Amino acid sequence: MVIVDSTVWIDYYRGKSNLQTVWLDEELRRNRLGLTDLILCEVLQGTQTEREFSTTLQELSEYVIFNSGGEDLAVASAQNYRYLRSRGFTIRTSVDCLIATFCMNNGHSLLHRDRDFEPFETYLGLSVIHPAIH
Repeated sequence: MVIVDSTVWIDYYRGKSNLQTVWLDEELRRNRLGLTDLILCEVLQGTQTEREFSTTLQELSEYVIFNSGGEDLAVASAQNYRYLRSRGFTIRTSVDCLIATFCMNNGHSLLHRDRDFEPFETYLGLSVIHPAIH
């Protein structure tokens, strides 16, 4: 399954066109897509009105939403953070560590527009969708 990060959902809802949003638009009905509860929270935090909040929640509820918390994920995320920091990469948010670790632990690929995920791909094997130019 492909987990779509908030960076892509936010661009998509704002009508921004980039490789990731074009891929998302094309794959919405072809691929099995999901998101985590943390991604849902990030996207909903960016809504401006109650109507936009409700509409976005309703639309995103059509996809698989994973509960991503728990002690095991917290410990594994912290270990991954420390490993990457020892290699010279400081991940800016704990949420990104949790999302990347969740994807790796559960065999999901990630579609994103966030440089903090790059070390997870390079050094820890995170599977990332890299949309091609058509």
